[in-house]
Amino acid sequence: MSVPRLDLNLVVALRALLEERNVTRAGERIGLSQPAMSSALGRLRRHFGDELLARTGSTYELTPLGAALRDRSATACDLLERLFSSQADFDPATETREFTLLASDYGASVFGAALSRALHEEAPGVRLTFQQTAPSVVENPATALSTVDGLLMPHGIIDGFPTVGLYSDRWVCIVADDHPGIGDELTLGHLAGLPWAVYQRPYDAPAARQLSMLGISPRVEVSVQTFQLLPHMVEGTRRIAMIQERLARRAVRSAAVRVLPCPFEAVPVQEVLWWHPVHAQDAAHIWLRRRAEEVGATLAAVARPEVRAG
Repeated sequence: MSVPRLDLNLVVALRALLEERNVTRAGERIGLSQPAMSSALGRLRRHFGDELLARTGSTYELTPLGAALRDRSATACDLLERLFSSQADFDPATETREFTLLASDYGASVFGAALSRALHEEAPGVRLTFQQTAPSVVENPATALSTVDGLLMPHGIIDGFPTVGLYSDRWVCIVADDHPGIGDELTLGHLAGLPWAVYQRPYDAPAARQLSMLGISPRVEVSVQTFQLLPHMVEGTRRIAMIQERLARRAVRSAAVRVLPCPFEAVPVQEVLWWHPVHAQDAAHIWLRRRAEEVGATLAAVARPEVRAG
């Protein structure tokens, strides 16, 4: 198929038709008359050799191919929009731009907050939007990255896309500050015998992954979708949890927990910013990546005292 021969307006029409499942509403959505939209549907049907929209009584239903193309057309439109909104120059003091980053609550809290502070004075017209990372990002990172400006995630979860290295962090353990069975230090026996509170997303579940390498299967009592809930699930119980040290230092201010070193060499977190190649020459995105790298370097340079028992 020759891309230069394609009418990219049909991509927009395809998305509208598949999402609205109505020729008139799809035309109103993108500013085309009903006859023009019907003509576009006819061209799309000929191109794909499929009805795409099949009449059922007084309504239209998507054919199997139409259903498969619905999400793909949305992704294509988002990617084209980002491609054609690229800028040759960017002045952060005067420009307005929204940057959307996918992140866990940990990434948004630790790095996102630092980035937002750095941009507050330099770029008053810039807006940062953080969205929770969906589990599907590991299965189809190209689709996820094509619709946002970046993904905050530890190194090694996905690959094949450009990255900007940010900072590292250590894993620590947290227990209730009045835990009856824990003294000044943890042992592997504690990890095997105590009940756990864990972060449940499979692509970033450090406790299960790292403990399995030690032959330990944690007995999970509670699983949550945000790291910041873990201290509250540990407080006042006999549970234990693993959490990033930078987040743990904040947790002790809001929950009655103690921070203890892991009784094994836990693989550290190497946080990076992943981005889609479509942004490579966008001046605004280049500026964002540079600022992200600078903020990451500042975080990396902050002295982190060794975790002490108690």
